[in-house]
Amino acid sequence: MKTFSSVSSSTRKRLMATAASLAITGAIGLGALATGTAPVLADAVHVQTAQVPGFADLVERVSPAVVSVRVKAKIQPTADNGSDWGSEGMDNLPDNPQLRRFFKEFRGFGGQGGQQFGMRPFDHRDHGEPRPIAQGSGFFISEDGYLVTNNHVVSEGSDFSVVTDDGKELDAKLIGADPRTDLAVLKVDGGGNKFTYVDFADDSKIRIGDWVVAVGNPFGLGGTVTAGIVSARGRDIGAGPYDDFIQIDAPVNRGNSGGPTFDLNGQVVGINTAIFSPSGGSVGIAFDIPASTAKQVVQDLMKNGSVQRGWLGVEIQPVTKDIGESLGLKSGKGALVSSAQDAGPGKKAGITAGDVITQVDGKDVASPKELARMIGAYAPGKSVDVTVWRNGKNETVKVDLGTLPSSNKQASDDNSKQVAPAAKAETLTDLGLTVTKSDDGKGLVVTDVDPDGAAADRGVQPGDVITTINSAAVNSTDDVTKAMADAMKSGRKAVLMQITRNDSNRFVALPVAKG
Repeated sequence: MKTFSSVSSSTRKRLMATAASLAITGAIGLGALATGTAPVLADAVHVQTAQVPGFADLVERVSPAVVSVRVKAKIQPTADNGSDWGSEGMDNLPDNPQLRRFFKEFRGFGGQGGQQFGMRPFDHRDHGEPRPIAQGSGFFISEDGYLVTNNHVVSEGSDFSVVTDDGKELDAKLIGADPRTDLAVLKVDGGGNKFTYVDFADDSKIRIGDWVVAVGNPFGLGGTVTAGIVSARGRDIGAGPYDDFIQIDAPVNRGNSGGPTFDLNGQVVGINTAIFSPSGGSVGIAFDIPASTAKQVVQDLMKNGSVQRGWLGVEIQPVTKDIGESLGLKSGKGALVSSAQDAGPGKKAGITAGDVITQVDGKDVASPKELARMIGAYAPGKSVDVTVWRNGKNETVKVDLGTLPSSNKQASDDNSKQVAPAAKAETLTDLGLTVTKSDDGKGLVVTDVDPDGAAADRGVQPGDVITTINSAAVNSTDDVTKAMADAMKSGRKAVLMQITRNDSNRFVALPVAKG
């Protein structure tokens, strides 16, 4: 075994050089620790990906045109003691902590919860003075201060003001409102200042799935921005005769009413007017008045303070599959005239109950709603060609439109019917009806309806009066039997029966045979 002394001279030199190198390295490492120098770290993670476009530039441009609308009205106290359920009214509540907390938070009894919903406690000092009753949204459509909001926001108000994007509160006056489309126009005096304003888009070009941005004043939180997509077009929510709403899923809540929904070009495609909400908050289903509807209405309100619409003077109902079959119509399109008003332009032109209006000035009528919109778009006095389906063929009549009345004629509330004694009643077995002659001999009064019969399925009720069947007058059950037999010979599966109820007419299609 070799000792260190027996190692060759060259080997000893190499070992000594290695030991010296290790000593130097150790000295450097100890020096770094002694002086506290930070160790070198790896770079932080940073991923380069395509950035999703945002709405910041759009919002920055349009926000100055959007305002919060504040509405006041003179409200008298409703309680006999003049308290109007003020804070002292809490003493009259049952000793239930949860009930007391509910009223305090949501009715404004001395708390802040009610104020965030636009309510506040009653104050005896402002008895009879204008008080806040509503908050909504709106937007400028001209540099001189005209702005649009909803009719339901301002309808109960006597004083109006708007709060701009920069926090200024300005008095406003009501120029005009249109309850039928739920639109209103206010005017702000800017004292010579020019307002940032926005324009209406061509909403016919918007597609389901397009991005939209809503700006408004939900729960009094002015300048709130939400985004979503167009969910559907042409929604009928039963709000009025001109329903044609755009459905969006951008979160819209109380206080957004009257606010704009923008496309990505910063133009208004719709006006927030309603939400579907079992909870009272946004569930992603909101409805906008289309820009195409709003643009024309707003122009009329700015010019005249009201909207003048054409009037045909007829009551109409949908053409169901059964009704179309009974009339020999190949399609279920059109609007069935259930009655023509005596003083109406339609009756003067020769339109009668049982006609189906299929076209106006050569444009197809798909439904009663569409007919109402088409006629309403004409100015009073306009002469239009109305095509009707009558007696198995098309006929065209010229109608000079009248002016749509401000309110519809109310139907009579008298539900009483003079029913003849049961001994004179006759049964129409195939229809499931028991009828008797009316007192004046015109028509048959329904005295009983088989709950399992075809008539019951279509809503016929005791007290209804059958006046015609397939446009022929009905005075006896023989008239009904003959009409049904004629329909069967013609290859039709149903007959069209005209029924009067509460001074209002409608048509019902009933099958001529079972099976």
